Amino acid sequence: MPDPAITPYRIDVPRSALDDLHLRLANTRWPDEVDGAAWDYGIPVSRMRELADHWRHGFDWRAREATINAHPQFVTEIDGATVHFLHVRSPEPDATPLILTHGWPGTFVEFLDVIGPLTDPGAHGADAADAFHVVIPSIPGFGPAGPTRERGWDCARVARAFAELMRRLGYERYGAQGGDWGSGVSRLLAVEAPDAVIGVHVNYLPHGPVPHDGLSESDIARADRIREFLASPPGYMRMSATRPQTIAYSLTDSPVGQLAWIADKTREWTDPAHPLPDDTLLTIVSMHWLFGTAGSSARLTFETGSPRAGGPTGTAPLGMAVLAHDIVRPVRSVSEKANPTLVHWSEFDEGGHFAALEVPDLLVGDVRTFFRSIRTE
Repeated sequence: MPDPAITPYRIDVPRSALDDLHLRLANTRWPDEVDGAAWDYGIPVSRMRELADHWRHGFDWRAREATINAHPQFVTEIDGATVHFLHVRSPEPDATPLILTHGWPGTFVEFLDVIGPLTDPGAHGADAADAFHVVIPSIPGFGPAGPTRERGWDCARVARAFAELMRRLGYERYGAQGGDWGSGVSRLLAVEAPDAVIGVHVNYLPHGPVPHDGLSESDIARADRIREFLASPPGYMRMSATRPQTIAYSLTDSPVGQLAWIADKTREWTDPAHPLPDDTLLTIVSMHWLFGTAGSSARLTFETGSPRAGGPTGTAPLGMAVLAHDIVRPVRSVSEKANPTLVHWSEFDEGGHFAALEVPDLLVGDVRTFFRSIRTE
């Protein structure tokens, strides 16, 4: 029987909000830039004008809204916050429940392309035994979940909320998958609900700087990249970690400011062979803009600390998919030492930080392989 605290939900952004967006885009106050700057100083004005013009005149929010609303959505209140989620059950009655968690600057829409293959593999040329019942929540403070309203919403609290969500849905045993913040939340979920989480698959598994001793040439390059990244964190991360309220004013008041803030990262973190289509980028940005979550999504960094730091993994089996163009790539020997339950490791020569968007087939295949292996042990 459904939990009465869970209610159906559909996205229906008021026309007035879309009119306001278009007016703000039309009245953008554009910055200057130096001659020949290209991308050296950040996103060129020409590229931003192109994106803003498409957002205003070409991007069809209602079509994207309809695509999202084709999937069953719900909301519930947990620990004082609204939790929005998709819940798509497989036609296979013995399917494995799986909760998928996004990161920043993404939202739940990252996973739309993997819902079909995960829930109905038989219809996508795969074994029906690999089917999943899929739950895709919005992290509180992101997108339709709306802004959080109090202090303390760090990754551990999100994990506790998601454990309660799965309990309300009646799932006693389930798997977890995530990248970026979703990796940390998924691993903490195994800590919060050790008797429920059967395994955790991630496509991001950070660790700190390590000495070169005993490392191969390729692993030394990875270790050096990690050291450089942690020694000089990106500006967006420093701002979110120290002054999320300060940056929230600019991002909440200017759609072009919000667009530039996210477009800068999506370009840097994706495989050049798999760039995000403009409409995909604008869907992600629109989620933050239309639901006013620029500040609350930044607060997750303030509350938790760096998403690039390691964390507990619990006792559940852990699987890792390494994408060639991710922000940083971990060293396997170091990850195995830090994570005793790491039982699955895959390396791919394509894909970046947004695996479900860039290389959905690779991600789905690796998730199937990992959970098949732990189910048959």
